[in-house]
Amino acid sequence: MASVAVLMGVGALVGGCIGLTGVGGGSLMTPILLFLGIPAPIAIGTDLFYASFTKAGSALVHWRHQHVQKQVLLMLATGSIPASLVTAQALTRWPLHNTHLMTSTLAFMLALTGASLLFRRRIQQTIPGDAPQPVSATFSATRLWLTWLTGSILGVLVTLSSVGAGAVGVLLLTTLYPQLRLSRITGTDVAHAVLLTTTAGIGHWQAHHVNLSLLLTLCSTSLPAMYLGTRLGHHTPERILRPLLGSTLLLVSLRFAFF
Repeated sequence: MASVAVLMGVGALVGGCIGLTGVGGGSLMTPILLFLGIPAPIAIGTDLFYASFTKAGSALVHWRHQHVQKQVLLMLATGSIPASLVTAQALTRWPLHNTHLMTSTLAFMLALTGASLLFRRRIQQTIPGDAPQPVSATFSATRLWLTWLTGSILGVLVTLSSVGAGAVGVLLLTTLYPQLRLSRITGTDVAHAVLLTTTAGIGHWQAHHVNLSLLLTLCSTSLPAMYLGTRLGHHTPERILRPLLGSTLLLVSLRFAFF
């Protein structure tokens, strides 16, 4: 494994990126850990808990400000949590091809996350402002069923890759619920990401894929760096950072897909 100093630097780097852009937990941390030579199951399992810890504070703030749409969160969670537990159990029972499956899924999710960052502003422009929306039209049976299906798919993919619970979740919720305010889409997505990454992390813990020492080392520097990045984010142009991060993730996805 890499030295403690290097891992602390990685934690600070990723934490700063999360603070500046709101993105970067799984999509940056897992590839970096893999580049440092950490096996894919350990990198992904550890990063799931890392993502859960880094998103928990934000989820609490959204909950207090009533930015979480509870009906949507419930449908997402009833799909994603069982799917995550079943996926983690399958990884435990049939470990032979875990690494290839995880890196292939990681490549796909990194590409999807990168694309969502590149086109997120354009998608957000289609979301209405603060005008109230009719509840009956927003939460139809078909949309709620599709929300459950979305949660199920995310449950499998995030458990296999640790990537996508945040940025990809926002993209999918924006598509399903264009009538919802952006603050509610973001709040609901963050709350669901905490539930999903925690559940998936527990599944990987049972499969012995979580390195507690690695997790604590990363968190020791990432949380202060995330706070600093949040403060600096007000002075940093998002229109530059997000496309840059999105393009980087697309390039990294090619590395895991073809090399």
